[in-house]
Amino acid sequence: MFPYFKGQPTDFIIRYSGGSLRKSGKGLAFFYWKYNTQVVAVPTQSQDASFVFNELTKDFQEVTLQGQVTFAIQDANVAATLFNFTIDPERYAYLSDDYEKLGKRLVNLVQIETRAEVSQRTLQETLRDASQLSNTITERLRSGSQISSLGVQLLRADFLSVRPTPEVGKALEAELREALLRKADEAIYARRAASVDEEKRIKEKELASDKAIEDQKKELIALQGANELAEAQNAAQAREVAAEAEAKAAEMNLVIYKEMDHRKLLAYAIKELAGAKIGNLTITTEMLSSLLQGPGK
Repeated sequence: MFPYFKGQPTDFIIRYSGGSLRKSGKGLAFFYWKYNTQVVAVPTQSQDASFVFNELTKDFQEVTLQGQVTFAIQDANVAATLFNFTIDPERYAYLSDDYEKLGKRLVNLVQIETRAEVSQRTLQETLRDASQLSNTITERLRSGSQISSLGVQLLRADFLSVRPTPEVGKALEAELREALLRKADEAIYARRAASVDEEKRIKEKELASDKAIEDQKKELIALQGANELAEAQNAAQAREVAAEAEAKAAEMNLVIYKEMDHRKLLAYAIKELAGAKIGNLTITTEMLSSLLQGPGK
């Protein structure tokens, strides 16, 4: 006759007896008279509501947006006055589907804000800026009064997928494929051009190296010629010096005979000739007489 009820820690429990509020709070537990007791359980944990809807962009292209909105009931009393969260205390089961209506109403608010935002964007902007779109919708809902009037706190509105129609999607894929192929071709051409430039630089370096070698050879030949010329000049100077020395030596040797009496000089010469190997020598009386008479004769 007096069953025992134990609420979940995450549920805000409101107990009515005979149509009057008796007690409220999270996770209440109590005995009750089942014939005049109503129990309301408002879930306060975070909840997710999924959505899929189609909208038109600024350039009149249809897009399909799929995602979810995450929320939590912040003011259980306000939510309990707007929706029926009455449960069967014995089975802990809701007696109506109002607990699902809250998520649907939030999805409707998300769709309204999304429609206003997508209508200001082109198809490419909508497809490219899905995360930015999520942030914008979340901020617009938080700053509005529709969410707070439901006693709900919006945690996040996320777009998990933004897709164009299949025909437009194929066209975009073809366009992107062509753009990627063009970039690939440009990369190939750039690589070839870089290869040609590299080969040109290598040949220029080889020519510069050959030129440097030839210049070094030219300098070496000039240096060798200069060395040989200097060597020849030194040798000629050495021979000249040697000849001058020999001439001076010979002149010095003859100096001693300059003041000598010619008869004595003749006698010395004949003596020297006597020791030399001469095949045939003829001295006439006239020659001998002239030599004996002296230089004046």
